[in-house]
Amino acid sequence: MNRLLLLLLSSSATLLVFGLWIPVKAVVAQEMLALAWAESQARRTETRPWPWADTWPVARMALPGLDRSMIVLEGTHGESLAFGPGRVAGTGSDNGPVIIAGHRDTHFRKLNELKAGSEIRLQGQDGQWQNYRVESFRIVDSRREQIDTQRLSRDVLLLVTCYPFEALEAGGPLRYVVMARRQDPAPVNRVEQIDTVAGL
Repeated sequence: MNRLLLLLLSSSATLLVFGLWIPVKAVVAQEMLALAWAESQARRTETRPWPWADTWPVARMALPGLDRSMIVLEGTHGESLAFGPGRVAGTGSDNGPVIIAGHRDTHFRKLNELKAGSEIRLQGQDGQWQNYRVESFRIVDSRREQIDTQRLSRDVLLLVTCYPFEALEAGGPLRYVVMARRQDPAPVNRVEQIDTVAGL
């Protein structure tokens, strides 16, 4: 009886450790990535978060409902997505849209809570924040439809994750796609600007 109880306890502990490993790794990695992001901004260079990393921070993103912003990495291969959301290669330049993918059970677990009109903020290496407003949501079957970046305007941000959110197995063909559009900064009233400078 004692051996059976010991076997059950050790099996439960093992399952708990494996179940917590990915979320814990995601949180710890974001701390190391934040340091690499700060250095990237200060030096204006690509700074890898650890010597053997095959990715680097390219942006910081703030989503509604999360206490803190998250670091976005370059690329969407499995290794980088384990540590944070990844920017799809070839997107995010001045001439095209930004596409960011992330895991539904870690960094993008709150994506299904976004509503039309929700604000997403994205900070570039220059330190400037861009505001995006959510416009639409789609569920896409990746076996039948691919995202054509040529058909998207340059002010679009797409967030992509696996779907459904509650699925027991990862890696299915369905994707949840959030489309947001960059908002122009509010124009500054010239009189208000002069008053502010004058200290009035």
